[in-house]
Amino acid sequence: MLPPAPPTRSRGRRFRWRTVLATMSALLLTGSLTPVATAEPDVDWSPGEPRLVTPWTHDVSPENALPEYPRPQLTRSEWRNLNGVWEFAGATEGERPPFGETLPERILVPYPTESALSGIQRHEDHMWYRRTFEVPAKWRIGEHNRLTLHFGAVDYEATVYVNGQEVASHTGGYGSFSADVTDALTPRGEQEIVVGVTDRTDATWQPVGKQRAVPDRGIFYEGASGIWQTVWMEPVSSAHVTTLDMVPDIDESVLNLTVNTAGASEDVAVEAVVRDGRRVVSRTRGAADAPLSVPVPDAKLWSPDSPFLYDLEVVLRDRGGKGRPVDRVSSYFGMREIDMAEGEDGRLRITLNGEVLFLMSTLDQGYWPDGIYTAPTDEALRFDLEAHKRLGFNTVRKHIKTEPDRWYYHADRLGLLVWQDMPSMRTGGRPPADAAAQFEAELHELVEQKKNWTSIIGWVPFNEGWGEWSREDTGRIADEVAEQDPTRLVNAHSGVNCCDSLGDSGKGHVIDWHAYVGPATPTPDAHRVSIDGEHGGFGLEVEGHMWFGEGHAYEMVPDSESLTAAYVDNQRAVLEAARSCAISGAIYTQVTDVEHEVNGFFTYDRQVEKMDFDAVREINEEIIEGADGTGGGGVEPGPGTPGLDGVHAYPFDEGAGETAADAVGGADATLTGAEWTDGVRGGAVSFGGAGEADTGAALVNPQGSYSVSAWVRLDEAGDGFQTVVSQDTGAHSAFFLQYSGQDQRWAMSYAGLRALSAEKPEPGRWYHLTGVRDVRAGTLSLYVDGEHADTKSACLADGGEGNTVIGRAQYGGQEVDHLRGDVDEVRIFDRALSREEIAQLASAGN
Repeated sequence: MLPPAPPTRSRGRRFRWRTVLATMSALLLTGSLTPVATAEPDVDWSPGEPRLVTPWTHDVSPENALPEYPRPQLTRSEWRNLNGVWEFAGATEGERPPFGETLPERILVPYPTESALSGIQRHEDHMWYRRTFEVPAKWRIGEHNRLTLHFGAVDYEATVYVNGQEVASHTGGYGSFSADVTDALTPRGEQEIVVGVTDRTDATWQPVGKQRAVPDRGIFYEGASGIWQTVWMEPVSSAHVTTLDMVPDIDESVLNLTVNTAGASEDVAVEAVVRDGRRVVSRTRGAADAPLSVPVPDAKLWSPDSPFLYDLEVVLRDRGGKGRPVDRVSSYFGMREIDMAEGEDGRLRITLNGEVLFLMSTLDQGYWPDGIYTAPTDEALRFDLEAHKRLGFNTVRKHIKTEPDRWYYHADRLGLLVWQDMPSMRTGGRPPADAAAQFEAELHELVEQKKNWTSIIGWVPFNEGWGEWSREDTGRIADEVAEQDPTRLVNAHSGVNCCDSLGDSGKGHVIDWHAYVGPATPTPDAHRVSIDGEHGGFGLEVEGHMWFGEGHAYEMVPDSESLTAAYVDNQRAVLEAARSCAISGAIYTQVTDVEHEVNGFFTYDRQVEKMDFDAVREINEEIIEGADGTGGGGVEPGPGTPGLDGVHAYPFDEGAGETAADAVGGADATLTGAEWTDGVRGGAVSFGGAGEADTGAALVNPQGSYSVSAWVRLDEAGDGFQTVVSQDTGAHSAFFLQYSGQDQRWAMSYAGLRALSAEKPEPGRWYHLTGVRDVRAGTLSLYVDGEHADTKSACLADGGEGNTVIGRAQYGGQEVDHLRGDVDEVRIFDRALSREEIAQLASAGN
């Protein structure tokens, strides 16, 4: 266990804020660990009115603004919390700092200015914060003891002044920063802090995650400006520990430790003591700022089922002073290893401590209706994580946001694995070079500051192409993050198949697709595991518990029973994807509703459980237990029919009538809205954007391997989709051999997945197309004029069985994507053709 944090005030009751402010001086004199800002006694602070109230909203007060020790992995016994009521004012760009001036408004730090809990409840592009504080005399700040001021996070650009002297500046809304303010202090009495902040949210290319200055009624939310994590101070020795680098090695049963220091000379040594409860496990001595190998014999391994944490005490000792302590900090660590290995079925999967473990996760946005980016209390911060355990999840994806250190501390203690996203830049367009460089700097800051958390097992630099500027640079960044932290997985691009993505860089350790409602079914390759990065999104409106008057989701349902049933059915498909496609994890959207999105297990206010949680836990545990790397799913294809005649063929040589004969099988096609024309050899059939040739039967088994070939000549190649051959299912076609208007390329497709040609086709020219589904390889391929064009990973078949149709497709149960052009020599094969066979088939028509 961690050593107990210094005592903090118990949760305050709600009472008149004027009374609170009148007692501030008394609180400071009694040594409260949560001193509040000095303010005029006749000025009240009061919270705003949130649209929704959480169970913890009314627990927040100036005495109780996140009073807990904010840095659990590096604790000291002496500290002071500077959260509470500060003075506040909006500002203009370039304005002189208001030193010595009383600002007109009061804000409760550390809640973002837009939040109800801040008391401001509006956005300012530029703003000032001000407060005073006193330094306890017993700290003896001076030459040998220094005073450090810490900021958990300020969004976005911050400049800090103490007594009119600039002591720190920081750019980036998600990183912590500190300053030695000793030389700026006056000898006694009140000290003044002024903080200037600029945050233009999505008006610039700064990383913002899902913040928007004008939130939409979709997937983007309220902004969160200014100070949004704890502000605090502590005394340190002139020679002191700054950070710890901790890397567990379970094979060698050691903790690789570097104690980074400031002001330490060669006369300062390090002592590291590992404890299991009260029992000393090991004691190691060595040099500061140099690697130490700390033994952890017979290590108890950390896992979601057994989240065991060792305590660590680090002491700096003065060799010249008979080993007297110079500085002492407490920390902790877990012994665990995240890696990749082949499962019993020979496919690459994620492993924890050498064993295959399926990572069953939710998408966790980290938003609150009362505090927006900042949870109202530490209990609230812990609540969402505890809910994950209750629901049977073992993983959390922290979605394009970061959290205060205590969130990761709770994840460590509870036993939850964490995918940590980098907060993205805004969507739409590509960022300029200076913004891209700043994004990379903030990404590396994130990795550096969060690399010790046991729970974090993977870094995610990009999401769905948001703010991406170059596929090559995405790959380079993945390599650089892996070099910076070689102990974790790097998911270069979550949702690489989606949206604004520039395509797969081939780098990192993970292939990650998104599919709604999904699940996504990518397959691992020779050096990367695969995961479903987002799926699900079933929505339910709960009256009285929604941010807006109506809700949005990827698929709405009418009641809790339907929502639970939809979730369970969807998760059964996840289990099939794990067994058949070897995905190593799946991420369901999402743990709570957020603003307009109503697809959570909880309402946004955390007041209502929207599903049967026992049923959710049961299916989640079934997935984790059943997705063990042994395989067991999928279809083993037979050899198929040999030769190049196929099992069905339509040469279209009739020249008249409403029937096209099947020259090989018995499925003659009925023509509607078609005309006869000249073909590549003999006749062909022509469609004018409304016709079809319906074979009256399912000629393709979507669960097996098959190939479909045709000669086709387009009348036009614009923005519309045009399908040559498809097979109905009642919903989306089981496959589409088509022209993709979105890409303006030939394609062999599933709904949401396309293998594409390299070039746009020319109208009026005949092309030979072959689409191949290889169930054994788990791929979907396209060949143009006998040459391989593209192959996509496509593990599971798409759709059921309906009639095979020439000249159109089906989507959402509707007949769509009618062809404008001519078709000849359509052939269906009950196997995956080889490249040589496809080249021979294409050459036969020339």
